[in-house]
Amino acid sequence: MRKALLFTLLFFPILAFCQVTDHEGRTYKTVTIGNQTWMAENLNVSTFRNGDLIYLAEDSDTWWLSGEAGEPCIADIEFDVINSLDFGKLYNFFVIIDPRGIIPDGWRIPTDEDWNILAETLGGPEAATAKLKSVDGWAEENGTDESGFTAYPIGMIDTEGYFNDLGFGAYFWSSTLEDDLALNRNLTENKFPFEKAQSNFMNGMSIRLIKIN
Repeated sequence: MRKALLFTLLFFPILAFCQVTDHEGRTYKTVTIGNQTWMAENLNVSTFRNGDLIYLAEDSDTWWLSGEAGEPCIADIEFDVINSLDFGKLYNFFVIIDPRGIIPDGWRIPTDEDWNILAETLGGPEAATAKLKSVDGWAEENGTDESGFTAYPIGMIDTEGYFNDLGFGAYFWSSTLEDDLALNRNLTENKFPFEKAQSNFMNGMSIRLIKIN
């Protein structure tokens, strides 16, 4: 254990862990990687900051209907609230752009450029994938989690309300739009670089926040 800790510190000399608390009183571990501070856990709020409930889909049909109506919606992994206790909720993009807000003071949704900087800090998109992934839970290739980001493979929920890549992928929103679609980041097999992808607003993905410097 001492050797493993030394290895991490040698490669990430500014790595440090703290905490942030959301408006519902839930506390998350955070990690500083290079000059950025990130949540080291997925967001798990079910209300907006004004106290309004975010609609919780309990099956595929209600997820799809909410997206079609352009309404903010969240889902537990496989529609089971127990899964969210450790891994957070999945959010459609309508939650992110809703003016009622879900973000603690001093934090924000990362832009695509924020994700680019994170990848470069970890040695580039090809090297970053394994360093961002958790050391367990992946069906085929676990990561090294040298960054402390600890991404688990909880997959995503598509526009029709079906879960994809559970055990095989992790999906995170950015706030950046491109060609009327939202940009996100995917982690899958270690051989695939950590690069941007375009996504429909109706998809459901995890949210990791970045601290405002």
